[in-house]
Amino acid sequence: MPRRPIHVTGAPEGPLRAALAALRTKLHVPADFPPEVLAAAEQAAQAPALPEHDATDIPFFTIDPPGSTDLDQAMHLSRQGTGYRVRYAIADVGAFVVPGGPLDKEAHRRVTTLYFPDLRVPLHPQALSEDAASLLPERTRPAALWTIDLDANGRTIAVDVHRALVRSRARLDYAGVQAQIDAGTAEEPLVLLKTIGLLREQLEIERGGISLRVPDQEITERDRTYELSYRAPLPAEGWNEQLSLLTGMAAAQLMLAHGTGILRTQEPTTAGKLAELRRTAHALHIDWPHHVSYAQLVRSLDPTAPRHAAFLQACTGLMASAKYTVFQGGHLPQQTMHAAVAAPYAHCTAPLRRLVDRYATEICLAAVAGREPPGWVLTALATVRKRMAEGGRRARDIERSCVDLVEAAVLKDRVGEIFEGCVVEREHPGHDGKVEPGVVQLASPAVIGDITETTEDSLGERRPVRLTRADMEVPTVSFALA
Repeated sequence: MPRRPIHVTGAPEGPLRAALAALRTKLHVPADFPPEVLAAAEQAAQAPALPEHDATDIPFFTIDPPGSTDLDQAMHLSRQGTGYRVRYAIADVGAFVVPGGPLDKEAHRRVTTLYFPDLRVPLHPQALSEDAASLLPERTRPAALWTIDLDANGRTIAVDVHRALVRSRARLDYAGVQAQIDAGTAEEPLVLLKTIGLLREQLEIERGGISLRVPDQEITERDRTYELSYRAPLPAEGWNEQLSLLTGMAAAQLMLAHGTGILRTQEPTTAGKLAELRRTAHALHIDWPHHVSYAQLVRSLDPTAPRHAAFLQACTGLMASAKYTVFQGGHLPQQTMHAAVAAPYAHCTAPLRRLVDRYATEICLAAVAGREPPGWVLTALATVRKRMAEGGRRARDIERSCVDLVEAAVLKDRVGEIFEGCVVEREHPGHDGKVEPGVVQLASPAVIGDITETTEDSLGERRPVRLTRADMEVPTVSFALA
């Protein structure tokens, strides 16, 4: 459940895009793949390890943003007695990547696909991620095929996963799917996306889980000035996310039953973090009565409202506490739950974009087959956990730098102006002993920035603040109490 991306539109030669290119250089983001990795990708694309099972008769379809070509998941939904059958095909990266080979080593170096407002830096070469391994329409592809049977209330009653050849029939986008469902013209598999999605959303509420309907941030450049806006997610995006969560929860249960796995875990939110979020809500004029829980508040928000959208973006900061937990030999970990999911959960549905998903998939395939996972998986689990932790920190640093850059672009011509703000965090000692600046949240535009020389009585209170710096080169946005 990652933070929603920022998108930038406008002239390619504009100052913001130039600053983004400079930021990638500064952060040592790889621009290209080494020649030997590209050569290995081309070779693998021509000769993948193909499974014996053929499921190309199932009319799968994909749902992604318009123009997407790195398609990890395809689905087919049907009725099964009084319940439902979810078939979820996940791109089989393991059919192309040789353990210890050039593609594998490069994936361990990159760890995840990195997202910038103007482009993405892929985990795997395009010959795989956007072609041979991608579940493109009318192309036969190897996949890990999940079959999850649900009862009439949407609860899981049976799970299977095995390798199979699949063939997607259609590449759909969220807006088109939503329009068909709303107009009543959708065929049954799409109608069931809504039916199953709503059932799973209700079960999520019952178990205490939280799905953030985080909007996309869009920044538009006009005559070297910038406007920040939000695009709220469609209901179909939430229903689609529920299928991914369903599969990740099924994967976690398979791993726990098998005694070997790598889970995505998260401790419950601390009182300190909730207090900080309450201050953010106050800054954004969002009423949060003390008798209302965090989950209840989140579900009541309207992502089409800019203030609510900004708060939902702030809530994604809670995800930084999530980690990967490895266990082997039947020795189950003490912590198996993901607090936001409110259940054991594993990443397994985005192998084109995340390193760990390939390993999780291999463990689940072995669990269902009643055999041990491959040796290369078992020996690498601790390393994968370490790589994912490092990659997660790097992705968050990049995300924060991009947000700082976008906010600096939005405010660059307004230095000296007074805004209404709220100090959500005071200065505090950093890990290196230096004093870290405080954090202030503006009501409009809904951006955050550094603030220094705060007072104890300023914490959590709306106060006028003066913009003292908006620098796209650093990048940073700084304020002082007015």
